[in-house]
Amino acid sequence: MERSLKKMKNNYNNSIKSNLMKDDEMFHVIHKVPCGDTPYVRAKHAQLIEKNPEMAIVWFWKAINTGDRVDSALKDMAVVMKQLDRSEEAIEAIKSFRPRCSKNSQDSLDNVLIDLYKKCGRMEEQVELLKRKLRQIYQGEAFNGKPTKTARSHGKKFQVTVQQEISRLLGNLGWAYMQQAKYLSAEAVYRKAQMVEPDANKSCNLAMCLIKQGRFEEGRLILDDVLESRVLGADDCRTRQRAEELLSELESSLPRMRDAEMEDVLGNILDDDFVLGLEQMTSTSFKSKRLPIFEQISSFRNTLVC
Repeated sequence: MERSLKKMKNNYNNSIKSNLMKDDEMFHVIHKVPCGDTPYVRAKHAQLIEKNPEMAIVWFWKAINTGDRVDSALKDMAVVMKQLDRSEEAIEAIKSFRPRCSKNSQDSLDNVLIDLYKKCGRMEEQVELLKRKLRQIYQGEAFNGKPTKTARSHGKKFQVTVQQEISRLLGNLGWAYMQQAKYLSAEAVYRKAQMVEPDANKSCNLAMCLIKQGRFEEGRLILDDVLESRVLGADDCRTRQRAEELLSELESSLPRMRDAEMEDVLGNILDDDFVLGLEQMTSTSFKSKRLPIFEQISSFRNTLVC
């Protein structure tokens, strides 16, 4: 009898321990917090559970300095710093500590840097980084010769195709050129992006480039495609609203005509270093790895300057 009671007690205790372990595992799964008591785990707990970003940054720094999941710690810390308007500090942290990170993490760090440059208005650096990433894809370095790669966002993994990545990078590059008032360069880049993977948001940006150049009828045709749902993503409410706002801006600008001086300004803001310089990327040294996206840059340039 006594032995039976002891066995029942042990089974009960084991059941409690098992349930506690399951609850603990569920807690980590639900809140996306890793298990353990390391600096990185404490940083994620401070970030996601305690909602204390300043303390999270302290623990992320400790994780980086002690070699605890440096890849994730550096990237996550930069994201938290951006949320706290400490983007300049985040940029310097990535530049200083990325040599400690693995080769596989460099692409995701570049993507964080692109967002940080945009946040800080550091357009020149953003443009140069975007150009470099496009060249890496062209040279076959970014995808290791494969048609897709694994990416991660908000803790979830998903597959990204070469076309999707090129379109995303070109969209960012076009936007950066627009911030620099290089509307011809932006137009060229957006047109290439639409050839790769058309969508309504890039159509609106392309229309804006044309409106800024005084090419109102061309802009109207592109906006009509969005409002008539002839472009992927045109059903999105925010995109349609933006298209309607651009159309109103276009109609209010119709009486204004470009003069010869404006023509000269527009002709001088084409980014020769990349949009025209891509002719060099289609030279014989890269022919074996040439991607279709770069094939028509030269001919498109000619249509712009004719």
